[in-house]
Amino acid sequence: METMKECEFSKQIDWKTITINDAKIIKEYYKEARLRGCENTFANNVLWAPYYQVEYGIIGNYLVFITRKEPISVSFPIGKDGLKEVIEFLMDYFNERKLAFRMHLVNTEQFEALDALFPGVFEINYDRDVADYIYEGEKLRTLSGKKLHSKRNHINRFMELNPDWAYEKITATNIEDCLEMVNEWCFQNNCQEDASKLAEIEVTRNAILNMNKLELVGGLIRANGKVVALSLGEACCDEVFVVHIEKAFADIQGSYAIINQQFLLHEAPTHTYINREEDLGEEGLRAAKMSYRPVFLHEKGICTIKTNQDHA
Repeated sequence: METMKECEFSKQIDWKTITINDAKIIKEYYKEARLRGCENTFANNVLWAPYYQVEYGIIGNYLVFITRKEPISVSFPIGKDGLKEVIEFLMDYFNERKLAFRMHLVNTEQFEALDALFPGVFEINYDRDVADYIYEGEKLRTLSGKKLHSKRNHINRFMELNPDWAYEKITATNIEDCLEMVNEWCFQNNCQEDASKLAEIEVTRNAILNMNKLELVGGLIRANGKVVALSLGEACCDEVFVVHIEKAFADIQGSYAIINQQFLLHEAPTHTYINREEDLGEEGLRAAKMSYRPVFLHEKGICTIKTNQDHA
């Protein structure tokens, strides 16, 4: 990557649609940044970009995403050497278009860096609904301790009711079975009547079909010959593994608990932390995620310029 002194910003940013072919470019920035957020992975970016109208651009030595979905906003720049200049450039970019400056999914460390560069200029509103749940990897793999006793009971019950159960890696040999399971899950959960669930299912299908190109790993639970649960994920840095997708039939007791544990045992056996993404404000999902006792929440919020500031 060029140094800031070698690079002159163009007046127009060359925003680009995210495709699978952009993996090498985007992953290089993530590799150096070592971020923990679920959105800081290439698979998440490319799979959800169509729904949030996301594009990416390179400004100096930094990677920046923009969402065209109203209200327009940008991500916190990812890179090194010259962050202050890139932020000023983005502020001018918004100002020239008569748009209110808005930066989405800014975490606490990023805001602290921003406030150090521009003391008192910005403010942030953290959104509990988009906070990622971070767990100790060993706790989720072993389910040790009294607090997770009920999870062990759910798994034991599943094994008792399904003595022929088995864990399998998702490969070309069982992809069709996975897609059949996802379609059935969609039917049982009335996805056709819920736009957000429909988008989620479309992302799940695309993730399964393109998992090799996206460098995702996947696993499933089979019982009575059928797939009853599946999960896909990837590492976002050396110590953190992100579970992007988890689907199971709720009417099969223990199906969610067993895929949660078995997937991590097989596909993330050594990661210190597990990021199980956000709950988007869904009450049932929040209760389920909290029941696994997260070690902390990875907070994110919307960053804007304070109303008493005037950036020319």
